[in-house]
Amino acid sequence: MESKPPTLLEVKNLKKYFPIKTGFFRRVTGQVSAVDGVSFFIREGETLGLVGESGCGKTTTGRCILRAHEPTAGEVWFRKNGELVNILGLSTQEMKPLRREMQIIFQDPFSSLNPRMTVMDIVSEPLRIHGLAHGAELKAQVRELLEAVGLKAQHMNRYPYAFSGGQRQRIGIARSLALRPRLIVCDEPVSALDVSVQAQTLNLLEDLQKDFGLTYLFIAHDLSVVEHISDRVAVMYLGNIVELAKAEELYTHPLHPYSEALLSAIPRTDPDQVSKRLILPGDVPSPANPPPGCKFHPRCRYAQELCRTTPPAWLELRDDHWAACHRAEELSLVGVDYH
Repeated sequence: MESKPPTLLEVKNLKKYFPIKTGFFRRVTGQVSAVDGVSFFIREGETLGLVGESGCGKTTTGRCILRAHEPTAGEVWFRKNGELVNILGLSTQEMKPLRREMQIIFQDPFSSLNPRMTVMDIVSEPLRIHGLAHGAELKAQVRELLEAVGLKAQHMNRYPYAFSGGQRQRIGIARSLALRPRLIVCDEPVSALDVSVQAQTLNLLEDLQKDFGLTYLFIAHDLSVVEHISDRVAVMYLGNIVELAKAEELYTHPLHPYSEALLSAIPRTDPDQVSKRLILPGDVPSPANPPPGCKFHPRCRYAQELCRTTPPAWLELRDDHWAACHRAEELSLVGVDYH
């Protein structure tokens, strides 16, 4: 039996609550449960897709892993020198060498690049901050990074306004590769791009993963985007992961009603394959006032009394297929053809 790669990142019961402040004195009157007990792991060289509707806590999860947001509770274990280290227990000084190992690609290629900096300055900034290259060597590394993402060396002295959205995102990708990280959090890196450019960018990310030995946490709100790039997919709803499985298994045999609804929205390329789209009633509840029991029950067509009162347990119901649903084993949910 082929051995699986070691775990690079393990997240345990991660929580992030933002205080709600009201009145003249800005007193704390409540909290927004943006991330409410998230757990998963990613193996070295793997891509884990994290999907869900806007506002469900995907980006906050990614930023808590990088400690761009300080988590309220939980653990984030990262493999360093062969051993897993809880990075939430490290000081700012202890975190600095680890920041070279973990980088992020931002969602918006227009606001994530400083318009007053040239491409040379943008891509070389991480190298200069960590003191890894200077002078001619710095310029040579930037040239190599730009060529790796499909841009030309003569683009170095231009400013971001001279580039299209897809090219700007490539500049952002080059910047994230500068420190030769092992983990990259891809925060909806193609959602702001045209559909044709999305495919090119996804192909580029796959090629870079092989060339640089990268591990991805790939955040998206669209299951069709993560279909081919992800090895495993986690589905998130209102601060919790409700299902996690290998990509093919989740697409063909979903166990959670929310996953079924997301899958029904994937456009079909075969005109003979007519899909019945499942329209979820109502809106996503407020994370400041989540419903009792299963958080999905107000919008779930399969909900029963148990769902309204008792939170479901997070269980491995099939091999490497986890779900949090009281009725997961009795429902026959509809998936899609996986190509």
